[in-house]
Amino acid sequence: MTHLILVRHGESLWNKAGLWTGWTDIGLSEKGIDEAIQAGHSIKDIPIDEVYLSKLTRAKQTWEEIAKIIRKESLPTHESEALNERDYGDYTGKNKWDLKNEFGSEKFYRIRRGFDEPIPNGETLKDVYNRTVPYFQNEILPKLKDGKNILISAHGNSLRALVKYLDKISDEDVSHLEIKTGEVYVYAFDKNGEITDKKVLSEHLQ
Repeated sequence: MTHLILVRHGESLWNKAGLWTGWTDIGLSEKGIDEAIQAGHSIKDIPIDEVYLSKLTRAKQTWEEIAKIIRKESLPTHESEALNERDYGDYTGKNKWDLKNEFGSEKFYRIRRGFDEPIPNGETLKDVYNRTVPYFQNEILPKLKDGKNILISAHGNSLRALVKYLDKISDEDVSHLEIKTGEVYVYAFDKNGEITDKKVLSEHLQ
């Protein structure tokens, strides 16, 4: 049995301000650093062989804090834009709640959580799925089948896309999926690459 650990980065400075961040390279807030530390404590008993990160600082900082806790700062790491957050296009840097007031709750919900709701000059969750899932299938799943434990530190939407795939969530139902900052999902895989167990480690957020 091997493990796949998914960690959403801790709160960023723009998360704290309620701004859509997307591909803007923003670091963690003090709360975000604490969330990363607590995530590290929640997985300290799970061996990790390799780490996959997005290209964005907040995902890297989250891993750096986890690595200190689990004392694995020299593990092999791989970075890829395939794991980056959703590109919010024209909405990048804008306040979410101002946009909610502008669009109304229904449209705002579709934009924020829907699978294929377009954003001007940006990505849908479907677009994120179409870059994240093939990367997982080609680069990470073979290592899980080979018996390696893998940690991914990434973002709300790249991880939502991956969880949609892993849990076989429908296009409609994925709108109900939210992964909190600092939250940890742990999947167990058998040697055939089939999921045998899943845990969501949220107690550190309470």
